[in-house]
Amino acid sequence: MAGQGVQAVSSAAIRARSTTQQRIMQAVNQVPFYLLVTFLLIIFMFVFFWMVLTSFKLPRDVTVYPPLLVFEPTLQNYQNVLEKTPFMQQLGNSIIIALGSVGLGMVLGLPAAYAMARFKLPGLSLAILVMRMIPTIVFMLPLFVAYQQMGLIDTHIGLILSHLILTLPLTVWVMISFFEDVPPEVEQSAMVDGCSRFGVFWRIAVPLSLPGMVVTSILAFIQSWNNFIFVLILGGSRTTTLPLAVFNFMGFEMLDFGGVAAVATMLSLPVMVLTIIVQRWLVQGLTLGAVKS
Repeated sequence: MAGQGVQAVSSAAIRARSTTQQRIMQAVNQVPFYLLVTFLLIIFMFVFFWMVLTSFKLPRDVTVYPPLLVFEPTLQNYQNVLEKTPFMQQLGNSIIIALGSVGLGMVLGLPAAYAMARFKLPGLSLAILVMRMIPTIVFMLPLFVAYQQMGLIDTHIGLILSHLILTLPLTVWVMISFFEDVPPEVEQSAMVDGCSRFGVFWRIAVPLSLPGMVVTSILAFIQSWNNFIFVLILGGSRTTTLPLAVFNFMGFEMLDFGGVAAVATMLSLPVMVLTIIVQRWLVQGLTLGAVKS
């Protein structure tokens, strides 16, 4: 009995040692991946850091070589943005257009994504992906002609509808994978209990796919928020958005780097705040969307 006990302890120690070695090997194999991620993160964060740093520099400090890391900070660039541009109007227009296009894209895109996920329509989903890959400038001429005839130039509803070219395909394509992860057995049980197909979609598929909806909304919001070409061609003085504020600091003879950096920083801030607020749902949604059952 004593020999059996010693043998059991020895086997347990060998298994523990083997498990530890496997974990060490897995950690070592993951080192190159984490080094690559860290390197890319440093590059992206450095660009953002330099943009914010430039926004606090005087014009004479921006073009100095070698670049200055220690300087006297100033809020003059931000003051110029608020004085030379209708900032609050542009901010309001950006919020209205982005939220409107995201909301309408979700209303139209969620049923479409659910239908493609449940009835297996790979051809249609591929067509939507191809539509998403087409450059937006291709749509400008027909949209401009149609908007002129319908009186939608320089209107919020016109820009919201035009931004559906960005948000709707993105919503459909991303949400297909989340709806595919909803167990069909749960839906079949609900339909046996008398629930309609729309009831299954609204009461089961949508609540279970809520993290994916958060991810999709954030991605679509960023697409609409940063869009420049639609507002430039289809907008006007009443519907200018924040990306157009960059024009006020660009000219043929000079470029106000500090002003452009200040506008870019203020343009990025709302998206960053929104992402931080919904970070928990964002991470959960990205994790669910990356793993297939």
